[in-house]
Amino acid sequence: MSQPVARPEFIARYFVESSVPSEDIAQVIAGEQSSGTFLVLPGETEALKARSRARVLKVDRLPPAAEPSLASAYTARHGHTGSFYRANIDIAFPVENVGANLPSLLATVAGNLFELGEVTGLRLLDLDLPSDYAAQFLGPAFGVEGTRTMAGVYGRPIIGTIIKPSIGLSAEETAVLVDGLCGAGIDFIKDDELIADPPYERFAARLAAVMPVLHRHADRLGRMPMYAVNISGSIDDMLRRHDAVLAAGGTCVMASINWAGFAAIAHLRQHAQLPIHGHRNGWGAFTRHPALGFSFNAYQKLWRLAGVDQLHVNGLRSKFWEPDDSVIESARALLAPFAGLSPLMPVSSSGQWAGQAPDLFAQLGCTDVMHLAGGGIIGHPDGVAAGVTSMREGWEAAVAGEPLHTYAATRPALRQALAHFAPV
Repeated sequence: MSQPVARPEFIARYFVESSVPSEDIAQVIAGEQSSGTFLVLPGETEALKARSRARVLKVDRLPPAAEPSLASAYTARHGHTGSFYRANIDIAFPVENVGANLPSLLATVAGNLFELGEVTGLRLLDLDLPSDYAAQFLGPAFGVEGTRTMAGVYGRPIIGTIIKPSIGLSAEETAVLVDGLCGAGIDFIKDDELIADPPYERFAARLAAVMPVLHRHADRLGRMPMYAVNISGSIDDMLRRHDAVLAAGGTCVMASINWAGFAAIAHLRQHAQLPIHGHRNGWGAFTRHPALGFSFNAYQKLWRLAGVDQLHVNGLRSKFWEPDDSVIESARALLAPFAGLSPLMPVSSSGQWAGQAPDLFAQLGCTDVMHLAGGGIIGHPDGVAAGVTSMREGWEAAVAGEPLHTYAATRPALRQALAHFAPV
């Protein structure tokens, strides 16, 4: 591999599958994503390469594959026969190639390398940035600690739910549901990703209906229930809606981050005075194939640079495809140190109820999580208040190390949740 050079660098780690040997494709990627291309160019002098060409640091070979993970007309055209080489590779890129520019960073570590004809599988596994480089990005303004401060919830998970039905409620119907949830002592409510500013009921009407309800309960509770208002839209729309939430006394905004885009969220972060709840809808398209896209660890680091404060990680035993160990690994990644930037608050949701609390606590080893249950709260047989209570009681049992059924013996809300939601 190449020798160390005296220049600031960041490192990207990939899984790569290719029709050519792994050492060769690593050099192709390093060149394609920096100063080189498929032809030798007269302008790529030794001095320019020393300044700008990426370096292959490591190639860890893996067992080859008999068939390609992804189709490639290039390999078919070149008549490739035999197995496909696989490896994990580390490539160092010069910081000066990119600077504090998220679109350029993405173009460098996740750009046309996915398109290379020799590549039949490629996944960004991790990113390692020097702390002085990461400090050039704004990063999260609130993170775990700031989220807790804004929600007024300490020493336990933030228990929350999602407005359901996801779409179709009027502003007044939404306010009635929020009133019931706040009356039950909920910590956190979020809009669904499907609703932002629909023609049948505009954003401004929803905000005007909900905020007086939140203020009324804040006076009673001594804390403002955190409501993540979906502000997704154009950059101008998101800035304007953020300001409307702030002026109304709200404490959180939410965006569909994959579709708003990195530059838009980074711009929102520069402007925002409220925590940004990052909803990752569409994430499956980036990660579901194991030989394509992003690992969550790399993905969350990029969004941490952009400045989100809370990020979804899916839920244990959820309605989605993701295995439980991946959910836990994702939550741990958000809480782990990264280049001096604040940890993010994991948001665990999808098919959740009190029954997941013991496993979530045992595997995370802490209560720094938003545990959101839609049906697990709103669908509790004894009503919303019992749903909220059952979630808290599930976590109390988890932290105390007491089995749920034992703890539920004297706690009707948890007992009913176990009877209603537990699989037979």
